[in-house]
Amino acid sequence: MSSAPAAPVIPADSLSTLVVADVQRQAARMAQDAFGRVFRLTIEATDEARRSGAGELSVAMHNWARAGEGDEARALRLALLLSGLDQWGLAWSQAFGLAAIPGLSELVGELRTGLDPQAEARFLQQFEALSAAEGNAIDFKVELRRGIHLALWHASIACEDRDEALRVAGQLASLLLVLVREMPVLGWRLVADALAFIQIRCLSDGLAAEGVAQEATQALFATLSRELPAEHRDAVMAHAAQAVVAWQRSNRPSGTVH
Repeated sequence: MSSAPAAPVIPADSLSTLVVADVQRQAARMAQDAFGRVFRLTIEATDEARRSGAGELSVAMHNWARAGEGDEARALRLALLLSGLDQWGLAWSQAFGLAAIPGLSELVGELRTGLDPQAEARFLQQFEALSAAEGNAIDFKVELRRGIHLALWHASIACEDRDEALRVAGQLASLLLVLVREMPVLGWRLVADALAFIQIRCLSDGLAAEGVAQEATQALFATLSRELPAEHRDAVMAHAAQAVVAWQRSNRPSGTVH
């Protein structure tokens, strides 16, 4: 019988002194919003409007990054934004077979343009620091991954074509499995977080209750149950179930007797 990881010590976030947890989460949400806007511009707008929109986003994001206290904090803020955009772009490209997302490329280019050699060096140092340890900028990583995972799940259950829905769900499963390999201490917790949120959305909003959407969601859970290493699978399923039960209890009408 395998034993699940028992509440491992969470690695310290060595970057939290530069960018606190609330600002990390704000960076993740800003990257998500910016990616959504440039993606829509890419598929809906003219070339001129797309470039203009990317430029406006770049100004707003640069201003936010410059609000950090000190050069290192400003460099880390910019690194968080660019890391978030990169991860959204990679996930979306893999899931939907996109060779390029012009609006995203233009936004990233705008954000990197204009850095002097010292600012570029500080940016690169902070960008590398994000992946140097699992715990670094962990609140950013949790918020960012939650957004990506839920967006891909929503995309899969929105597909009317069965094969497309299953393919996108399969890409999400692959993304979650890679996360466990790349983050051996914390990755399984992020997978549990994703599965809990999916189940809660199904319960609260009646999503994926039937048809292709239900099949795609069941396929996602089945793939993870089959492919996750046993020690992580047990922990993922247990933590996800606990989160769902906690949500159900918090939403139970007062005065209910059991």
